[in-house]
Amino acid sequence: MNSRTLAWLATILVLAAIAGGCGETSPDPVVDVDARFELRSSAFANGGPIPVKYTCDGEDVSPPLEWEGLPPGTFSLALIVDDPDAVPAAGRIWNHWVLYNIPARAVSLAEGIPDEINLAGGAHNGKGSSRVGYEGPCPPPGRIHTYRFRMYAVDTITDLPGGATKAQLLEAISGHVLAVGELTGTYARR
Repeated sequence: MNSRTLAWLATILVLAAIAGGCGETSPDPVVDVDARFELRSSAFANGGPIPVKYTCDGEDVSPPLEWEGLPPGTFSLALIVDDPDAVPAAGRIWNHWVLYNIPARAVSLAEGIPDEINLAGGAHNGKGSSRVGYEGPCPPPGRIHTYRFRMYAVDTITDLPGGATKAQLLEAISGHVLAVGELTGTYARR
Protein backbone atom coordinates (compact mmCIF):
# COMPACT_ATOMS: atom_id res chain seq x y z
CA MET A 1 0.00 0.00 0.00
CA ASN A 2 1.14 3.50 -0.70
CA SER A 3 1.24 6.26 1.94
CA ARG A 4 -1.93 7.88 0.61
CA THR A 5 -3.91 4.65 1.02
CA LEU A 6 -2.50 4.16 4.52
CA ALA A 7 -3.48 7.70 5.52
CA TRP A 8 -7.00 7.13 4.15
CA LEU A 9 -7.34 3.86 6.10
CA ALA A 10 -6.09 5.51 9.30
CA THR A 11 -8.69 8.28 8.90
CA ILE A 12 -11.47 5.71 8.38
CA LEU A 13 -10.38 3.78 11.49
CA VAL A 14 -10.36 6.93 13.64
CA LEU A 15 -13.81 7.94 12.37
CA ALA A 16 -15.14 4.43 13.00
CA ALA A 17 -13.81 4.48 16.55
CA ILE A 18 -15.47 7.84 17.17
CA ALA A 19 -18.78 6.69 15.71
CA GLY A 20 -18.55 3.44 17.62
CA GLY A 21 -18.42 5.16 21.00
CA CYS A 22 -14.79 4.42 21.80
CA GLY A 23 -14.90 6.99 24.55
CA GLU A 24 -15.33 10.69 24.84
CA THR A 25 -13.21 13.11 22.89
CA SER A 26 -13.19 15.87 25.47
CA PRO A 27 -11.15 15.45 28.64
CA ASP A 28 -13.12 14.70 31.77
CA PRO A 29 -13.39 18.06 33.49
CA VAL A 30 -13.06 18.02 37.23
CA VAL A 31 -16.10 19.89 38.37
CA ASP A 32 -15.03 23.34 39.49
CA VAL A 33 -15.24 22.89 43.25
CA ASP A 34 -12.48 22.94 45.83
CA ALA A 35 -14.26 20.85 48.46
CA ARG A 36 -13.09 17.25 48.73
CA PHE A 37 -14.15 14.16 50.67
CA GLU A 38 -12.44 10.82 51.17
CA LEU A 39 -13.14 7.97 48.74
CA ARG A 40 -11.37 4.64 49.34
CA SER A 41 -11.56 0.92 48.71
CA SER A 42 -10.71 -2.01 50.95
CA ALA A 43 -9.58 -3.84 47.79
CA PHE A 44 -6.68 -1.56 46.81
CA ALA A 45 -4.79 1.49 48.06
CA ASN A 46 -5.07 4.86 46.37
CA GLY A 47 -2.62 4.81 43.47
CA GLY A 48 -2.01 1.09 43.92
CA PRO A 49 -2.68 -1.88 41.65
CA ILE A 50 -6.28 -3.01 41.17
CA PRO A 51 -6.58 -6.74 41.95
CA VAL A 52 -7.25 -9.05 38.99
CA LYS A 53 -10.65 -9.98 40.46
CA TYR A 54 -12.01 -6.55 39.46
CA THR A 55 -10.73 -6.69 35.84
CA CYS A 56 -11.59 -8.46 32.60
CA ASP A 57 -8.94 -11.04 33.49
CA GLY A 58 -10.81 -11.97 36.67
CA GLU A 59 -14.44 -11.88 37.75
CA ASP A 60 -14.97 -8.37 36.31
CA VAL A 61 -16.99 -7.27 39.35
CA SER A 62 -16.99 -3.77 40.79
CA PRO A 63 -14.71 -3.22 43.79
CA PRO A 64 -16.05 -2.20 47.19
CA LEU A 65 -15.98 1.55 47.83
CA GLU A 66 -16.42 3.58 51.02
CA TRP A 67 -16.50 7.30 51.66
CA GLU A 68 -16.79 9.85 54.42
CA GLY A 69 -16.85 13.58 54.87
CA LEU A 70 -19.79 14.48 52.60
CA PRO A 71 -20.77 18.13 52.93
CA PRO A 72 -24.14 19.20 54.33
CA GLY A 73 -26.78 19.56 51.62
CA THR A 74 -25.74 16.41 49.75
CA PHE A 75 -28.88 14.81 48.27
CA SER A 76 -27.25 12.17 46.07
CA LEU A 77 -23.93 10.84 44.82
CA ALA A 78 -22.66 10.13 41.33
CA LEU A 79 -19.68 7.98 40.36
CA ILE A 80 -17.63 7.94 37.18
CA VAL A 81 -14.81 5.47 36.59
CA ASP A 82 -12.65 6.08 33.55
CA ASP A 83 -9.29 5.38 31.95
CA PRO A 84 -7.63 8.51 30.54
CA ASP A 85 -4.75 6.34 29.26
CA ALA A 86 -7.02 4.37 26.90
CA VAL A 87 -6.35 6.23 23.65
CA PRO A 88 -4.20 9.19 24.63
CA ALA A 89 -2.99 9.92 21.09
CA ALA A 90 -6.60 10.58 20.07
CA GLY A 91 -7.39 12.44 23.29
CA ARG A 92 -9.99 9.83 24.21
CA ILE A 93 -11.09 8.58 27.60
CA TRP A 94 -12.59 5.11 28.08
CA ASN A 95 -15.53 5.17 30.48
CA HIS A 96 -15.76 2.07 32.68
CA TRP A 97 -18.68 2.93 34.94
CA VAL A 98 -21.34 5.60 35.27
CA LEU A 99 -23.50 5.34 38.40
CA TYR A 100 -25.80 8.07 39.73
CA ASN A 101 -28.64 8.96 42.09
CA ILE A 102 -26.90 6.99 44.83
CA PRO A 103 -28.78 7.94 48.02
CA ALA A 104 -26.88 10.45 50.18
CA ARG A 105 -27.43 8.27 53.26
CA ALA A 106 -25.21 5.57 51.72
CA VAL A 107 -21.67 5.30 53.08
CA SER A 108 -20.41 2.53 50.80
CA LEU A 109 -20.95 0.43 47.71
CA ALA A 110 -20.60 -3.31 48.14
CA GLU A 111 -18.46 -5.39 45.83
CA GLY A 112 -20.23 -6.62 42.72
CA ILE A 113 -22.94 -4.01 42.06
CA PRO A 114 -25.34 -5.56 39.48
CA ASP A 115 -25.23 -4.27 35.90
CA GLU A 116 -28.98 -3.58 35.85
CA ILE A 117 -30.07 -0.10 34.80
CA ASN A 118 -32.31 0.51 37.82
CA LEU A 119 -30.87 -0.40 41.21
CA ALA A 120 -32.31 -0.57 44.71
CA GLY A 121 -32.71 2.75 46.47
CA GLY A 122 -33.25 4.70 43.24
CA ALA A 123 -29.69 4.56 41.89
CA HIS A 124 -29.12 4.04 38.18
CA ASN A 125 -26.32 2.49 36.18
CA GLY A 126 -25.38 4.54 33.17
CA LYS A 127 -23.72 3.49 29.95
CA GLY A 128 -19.96 3.51 29.81
CA SER A 129 -18.03 3.36 26.56
CA SER A 130 -19.25 -0.13 25.71
CA ARG A 131 -22.02 -1.23 28.09
CA VAL A 132 -24.31 -0.44 31.00
CA GLY A 133 -22.83 -1.14 34.43
CA TYR A 134 -19.30 -1.78 35.60
CA GLU A 135 -16.67 -2.75 33.05
CA GLY A 136 -13.40 -3.65 34.71
CA PRO A 137 -9.95 -2.60 33.54
CA CYS A 138 -8.89 -4.38 30.36
CA PRO A 139 -6.00 -2.46 28.77
CA PRO A 140 -3.93 -3.78 25.89
CA PRO A 141 -0.99 -5.87 27.10
CA GLY A 142 2.24 -4.22 28.12
CA ARG A 143 1.35 -0.80 29.46
CA ILE A 144 0.12 0.28 32.89
CA HIS A 145 -3.13 2.24 32.81
CA THR A 146 -4.47 4.46 35.58
CA TYR A 147 -8.17 4.23 36.46
CA ARG A 148 -9.94 7.18 38.09
CA PHE A 149 -12.86 6.61 40.45
CA ARG A 150 -14.50 10.02 40.90
CA MET A 151 -17.47 10.43 43.18
CA TYR A 152 -19.48 13.63 43.21
CA ALA A 153 -21.57 14.89 46.16
CA VAL A 154 -24.59 16.48 44.48
CA ASP A 155 -27.19 18.86 45.94
CA THR A 156 -30.03 17.34 43.92
CA ILE A 157 -31.28 14.07 42.47
CA THR A 158 -31.04 14.01 38.69
CA ASP A 159 -34.06 13.29 36.55
CA LEU A 160 -31.95 11.21 34.17
CA PRO A 161 -33.37 7.80 33.33
CA GLY A 162 -31.14 4.76 33.72
CA GLY A 163 -28.56 4.23 31.00
CA ALA A 164 -27.37 7.85 30.71
CA THR A 165 -23.86 8.53 29.43
CA LYS A 166 -21.03 10.25 31.27
CA ALA A 167 -21.57 13.40 29.20
CA GLN A 168 -25.28 13.45 30.06
CA LEU A 169 -24.52 12.94 33.74
CA LEU A 170 -21.89 15.68 33.87
CA GLU A 171 -24.32 18.05 32.18
CA ALA A 172 -27.10 17.12 34.64
CA ILE A 173 -24.93 17.71 37.72
CA SER A 174 -23.20 20.83 36.43
CA GLY A 175 -23.70 23.58 39.01
CA HIS A 176 -24.90 21.07 41.61
CA VAL A 177 -21.63 19.47 42.78
CA LEU A 178 -20.72 20.29 46.38
CA ALA A 179 -17.56 18.17 46.70
CA VAL A 180 -15.53 15.51 44.89
CA GLY A 181 -13.82 12.36 46.15
CA GLU A 182 -11.20 10.63 44.02
CA LEU A 183 -9.46 7.27 44.16
CA THR A 184 -7.06 5.97 41.54
CA GLY A 185 -5.84 2.48 40.80
CA THR A 186 -3.57 0.96 38.18
CA TYR A 187 -3.70 -2.17 36.08
CA ALA A 188 -1.51 -3.73 33.38
CA ARG A 189 -1.89 -6.95 31.40
CA ARG A 190 1.03 -9.07 30.30
